[in-house]
Amino acid sequence: MAVRGFNIEVSRVAEQTSQPSIGLMRLKFWEDTIDKCYQKDIKNVPQHPIAIELFKAVHNRKLTKRYFNNLVKSRVDNVNNRIFKTIDEMEKYSEQTVSNIYYLILEGNGVRNVHADHAASHIGKAQGIVQQLRSIPIARKINFIAIPQDVLTKHNVSHEDILRSKASEALNECTFEVASRAHQHLVKARNLLKDVPIEGRSTLLPATAVENYLNRLQNVQHNPLHASLQHRAWIWLPKLYYKSLKNEY
Repeated sequence: MAVRGFNIEVSRVAEQTSQPSIGLMRLKFWEDTIDKCYQKDIKNVPQHPIAIELFKAVHNRKLTKRYFNNLVKSRVDNVNNRIFKTIDEMEKYSEQTVSNIYYLILEGNGVRNVHADHAASHIGKAQGIVQQLRSIPIARKINFIAIPQDVLTKHNVSHEDILRSKASEALNECTFEVASRAHQHLVKARNLLKDVPIEGRSTLLPATAVENYLNRLQNVQHNPLHASLQHRAWIWLPKLYYKSLKNEY
């Protein structure tokens, strides 16, 4: 809970601030807070509920500081970013902002295993890419183009088309190309299932939600603006329970 709470705080900085300088100040606060969490005296930690819980988690579970720093640095590096140049850049950002969360939660569960980390890396990339695709309908609101520039150029889709939520076959082709990359990572993560310790598999269960969105996207010919995708589907909850019972993800 402490790790996810921290992630929410740093991930919302960009959308809560209109000026990059203010966003960087808030990220600096969390960067300094992480440093203080790795000191021995809790009195040095800001009296913020998430900061206090982070201090406890860090010292009780011996969490790796580098993963926290990666989460902050990725947000700092992209505070002014409004579009990814390439799909590889999107993938790297997804690993920095999502996979590091999985690494920390695995450590919190006492799992320090190279295969679990490898699977977490792929699931983080898949989840991060899917999160970008889900944001396409609200592109104007968040002032962000979720499809990389190289993909848009390849299929002759303009920024204005995205901001206006203009549906087209070309947009569907863009979405298909990006979603395919997410699917590839999901498959790679599941191919590692037998090597991932059982006690670490529950941490990776969000892979089921990633699969659910990709399947629904495929069912509407990869139209990210389709009305059915704007509502949560309950069907993935039984799937999640089933995967949990089978120690899968």
